[in-house]
Amino acid sequence: METKIVVSDPKTGKSYQKVVDGSRLIGKKIGEGVQGKSVGFGDYEFMITGGSDDAGFPMRKDLEGNLKKRIMIGKSVGLREAKDKGFKKRKSVRGNTVSEKTAQVNMKIMKYGSKTPEEVFGKKEESEKKE
Repeated sequence: METKIVVSDPKTGKSYQKVVDGSRLIGKKIGEGVQGKSVGFGDYEFMITGGSDDAGFPMRKDLEGNLKKRIMIGKSVGLREAKDKGFKKRKSVRGNTVSEKTAQVNMKIMKYGSKTPEEVFGKKEESEKKE
């Protein structure tokens, strides 16, 4: 199972993306810690902050399990803007547990390793300009 990992660096505000084998993350919940060794990032430690499934539905911390549900929500995860005060809408969202359907997992660095984040995750390659 390939999963895109998006790691945020709180010190610099940069984020890094990498595609990894996500089978080791199955069963982890939003807010849980992850050892860098389990996903191939050495001596780093991460915390899961969110994610989305293969259809693009966001994960919510307050919804238990890994099922997709339609819930009434106001302005928060899953609904960008409310039209009026007290506005709510029924939206589909995914639960807080990583499963086989999870396509992207968002994490932030909790403990830095011996190498810099650029060395571990690689720098963004800028596309060459065509003349």
